[in-house]
Amino acid sequence: MVIRGRAPLRVSFGGGGTDVAPFCEEQGGAIIGSTINKYAYCSIVPREDDEIIVHSLDFDMTVKYNTRENYVYDGRLDLVTAVLKAMDIHQGCEVYLQCDAPPGSGLGTSSTVIVALLTAMSRWKGIEMDDYALADMAYRVERIDLKIDGGYQDQYMSAFGGFNFIEFHGRNDVVVNPLRIRKDIYHELQYNLLLCYTGGIHVSANIIKDQVSNYQKKDAFDAMWEVKALAYAMKDELLKGNLHSFGKLLDYSWQSKKRMSNKISNPKIDELYEEAVRAGALGGKILGAGGGGYLLMYCPYNVRHKVAERLEQAGGQLTDWVFELRGAQSWVTDDARWRYDKVKVHTTNGIYEFPV
Repeated sequence: MVIRGRAPLRVSFGGGGTDVAPFCEEQGGAIIGSTINKYAYCSIVPREDDEIIVHSLDFDMTVKYNTRENYVYDGRLDLVTAVLKAMDIHQGCEVYLQCDAPPGSGLGTSSTVIVALLTAMSRWKGIEMDDYALADMAYRVERIDLKIDGGYQDQYMSAFGGFNFIEFHGRNDVVVNPLRIRKDIYHELQYNLLLCYTGGIHVSANIIKDQVSNYQKKDAFDAMWEVKALAYAMKDELLKGNLHSFGKLLDYSWQSKKRMSNKISNPKIDELYEEAVRAGALGGKILGAGGGGYLLMYCPYNVRHKVAERLEQAGGQLTDWVFELRGAQSWVTDDARWRYDKVKVHTTNGIYEFPV
């Protein structure tokens, strides 16, 4: 038996940074975004002994635990250690982890890996968790147990999936508002958006710390309020299908967000952004905390090819993607079905055998 969990990565459109304390606790925050067809995967194979073996396929790393011993954070796959503790795992198993994007890419990878782990482990243990419970536990594991600086949006986006407008009204008071967007609108939005890898990654916790340290500075504080207000405006324009207005609001939000910390952008990001705008893009933003990773650009259909060409000429790497409307999922499969020596095909002319 193999238990699998899959959780989608996300792109954020607006409100990034307002989901981070102390702003979200004292002023309230708002985020708008969607999940995409890039995922974190977790596979669990139960064992008959007390050994837990975790394989990170992305990092080519294997870590072993024993369920009779206390789980200790030692810097090696601590995300997994924290989930094992939170889920109170006392049975041996092998865990395989893989993600479609590297850490620091701005797509919420670390939080999404935790969501994938939790949804697979809860399926294994027979624990029913709704999307709020799943996202809340993922947040507690990452932000409280591991003390990794960051906000709420990644865990909630991944758990719920689809287009969401998420409001933060205070400590642990999160409301997810799924957006009912017509198919023609989100298909057109997807066609007008380009996802471009900038060639670098970032350590989001360092950027978040700098943003938090600027909280008391007037310009940074005002910028956070602007980013929050723009998230509400983006939601309204998206629901009404005013996509070019939505694209321009992305630009306003990006300009405001850069005032929250001087670590959010850098010369490489600025160059790519400016080249895209010169080619006809209406707006965009770096995804995640900033500093590197993926750049999202909105461009009208008639200049889409020009923007794509200009981004690639400037050193960007375009990525194929589509929106994913489902959140975290889990299922069970039987690994015995993988073990074939041969496949038999019965036809009117006899039986054909093929080794596999």
